[in-house]
Amino acid sequence: MAFPKYESYKDSGVDWLGEIPEDWIVQRNLGLFDERKEVNQPEMELLSVTIEQGVIRQSEILTKKDSSNEDKSKYKVVCKGDLAYNKMRMWQGAIGMSDYDGIVSPAYVILNTRNKEYSKYFHYLYRTEIFIREANRHSYGLCSDMNSLRYEDFKTIYSPIPPQDEVDRIVAFLDRTTAEIDEAIAKKQRLIELLQEQKAILINQAVTKGLNPNVPMRNSGFEWIGEIPEHWKLAHNRRFLKKLEQGSSPAITNSTEDEDFFVLKLSAIKHGNYIDGEDKIIPQKDFVSSYQVKKDDLLMTRGNTPDLVADIGYVDIEVTKNVMISDLIYRLTYNQQVILHKFMAYFFQSSIARYQIKICARGSSHTMVKVSQDHIRSWLVIIPPLDEQKEIISYLSYKINEFQFLEDKANQAIEKMNELKAVFITQAVTGKIKI
Repeated sequence: MAFPKYESYKDSGVDWLGEIPEDWIVQRNLGLFDERKEVNQPEMELLSVTIEQGVIRQSEILTKKDSSNEDKSKYKVVCKGDLAYNKMRMWQGAIGMSDYDGIVSPAYVILNTRNKEYSKYFHYLYRTEIFIREANRHSYGLCSDMNSLRYEDFKTIYSPIPPQDEVDRIVAFLDRTTAEIDEAIAKKQRLIELLQEQKAILINQAVTKGLNPNVPMRNSGFEWIGEIPEHWKLAHNRRFLKKLEQGSSPAITNSTEDEDFFVLKLSAIKHGNYIDGEDKIIPQKDFVSSYQVKKDDLLMTRGNTPDLVADIGYVDIEVTKNVMISDLIYRLTYNQQVILHKFMAYFFQSSIARYQIKICARGSSHTMVKVSQDHIRSWLVIIPPLDEQKEIISYLSYKINEFQFLEDKANQAIEKMNELKAVFITQAVTGKIKI
C-alpha cells in the first residue's frame, strides 16, 4: 500500500523527529498539557494504564489480581480525553488516552490536553517506538529497567503539531486501519487457539485411549477417568517412579567469571517441551553437578501459576552447557524398560493428569501454587505396553509437527501485521506519509 508524501518538508530541529511537513510545527509539551493533580474521588471507577492497550478499565483485566489500595483518597482523577502514563513503565510504552472518567494510582502522571481535539493524535504519537526512545532519554533511574519519566522532564520534550484538519484525517485513518489490522490479528489468534485445542484433544485421546479404536476396553473404576484399554496398566505413579528429585536455589549473578554455569528458569518448561537457553547465570560454587540437565530428562515445574504448575518438559537435545534444575523444578526418572520419558511428557498434558494436578495444587495466593513430591507419587497414571508407547510417541510427534507448522505460520503473520501497524502509525503521526 503506497501513500503520497507531503509537497514539501522542513527540518524540525528535533533529532528524534527529523523532517516534518512544511505547515507542521513543533512545540514543547509544556505548552500542550497541564498536569492534572486532582485527588480524593475514591468513588470513581478504577482505571489502569497498559502497554498493550493504553488506558482501560481495571475490571477488564482478567489475568491479574486487583492490587490497588483500599484507601483510594490519594488516587489521581483522569477525565475523558486526558492522557495518563506510568512513570516507571513509560520506557515500555505504558501511556494512552482515556475514554473514561476515573481514577488511577498516584504513581501515574495525568496529562490534561489543552486542546482535546489532539488527544487521540498524541495517544498514537506517544506509543510509537521512536517517541518511547526519546522519552527514555529524558528518564532517570538506577538502571534502564528502573527508569522513571517525571512530568518535569516530559514537559521539556518536543512534539510535532499538524494543523487541526490534518489531525482529524490522521486519527480517522489510524482508527480505521488499526481496527482492521487488529481484527485480522484476532482471527489469527483464534486460529492458534483452535489448533492448540485440537492438539490437546489429540494428545489426550492417544495417551488415555490409544490409537486402535477397536481395542477392548475396561472400566477404570474412576468416573473421571472412564474406560481405558483392557491391557493397559492403571496404578499410582509411585509404582513406576525410580527417582524423584528437586533442585536447589543458587544465587543469581551477572559476573563474567561465572558465565559458564546456569540454573533453569520456569519458562524452560512449556507444554511438554524443553526450551533451551531459558536460564540464568549462577556462581560456579553454587552449581550442583547431580542436578545437571541432560538429554532424556523429564522435568516438571514444582511451583507456578495454577495453569502452569506441574507443567512438563522433555529434554530432547544434547545439553552442551552446565545448567542445573532449580528448587522449583522436579526431575522424574522412570524405568526406561517399562516407561519412556517422552510418553510421560505427553501423558502429563492429558486431562486425567491435569485434573489431579488441579486438585493437589496448594498455595497462599491464587497466583503461585505448588505440588509436592507426595502429590506426584500419588497420582494415577495409565501406562500402555512399551511398543504402544513408541507408536503413540511416533504418531503424536508427526501430528504435533503439523500443528506446529500451522501455528508458526499464524504467529509469523501476526508479527508482520503488528509491524505493519507500527509503521502506519509512526509514518502518519510524524508526517512521513500524507493521509
